[in-house]
Amino acid sequence: MRRTRRRDTAPELAVRRELHRRGRRFLVDVSPPGTDRRRRADLLLRGARVAVFVDGCFWHSCPLHLHHPKANAAWWRVKLASVVARDRDTDARLRAAGWFPLRVWEHEDPRTAVDRIVATQRLLTVTSSRRRRPVDGRRTM
Repeated sequence: MRRTRRRDTAPELAVRRELHRRGRRFLVDVSPPGTDRRRRADLLLRGARVAVFVDGCFWHSCPLHLHHPKANAAWWRVKLASVVARDRDTDARLRAAGWFPLRVWEHEDPRTAVDRIVATQRLLTVTSSRRRRPVDGRRTM
């Protein structure tokens, strides 16, 4: 477990390269403002307030690839369940702070994952810009 990297994993780097190739800018391995400093997003898109997590299939219990180790099985079931519970809690805290959590699995194709990220970013940017308009509908300069 000591060798498990917190950041710069191969799937995360692939997603970052694809986002950068498409001209998107982001912060890496940071806590979103207004949230617990110990909960860190893999990528943060500040304008749209999107927190992206690139989750590993084993540690985060991917429904397609989940397998529990046979050795010390009871301990591993509790450990992996606690990771999933922490993920759900993190998502709830981010939503309460005004952020949109987006989870990407390590087995997803980076281009497909970035398509989802970009679509979410566009949707939330349009939605937030509509909220900022004055009540009479005119733009202010």
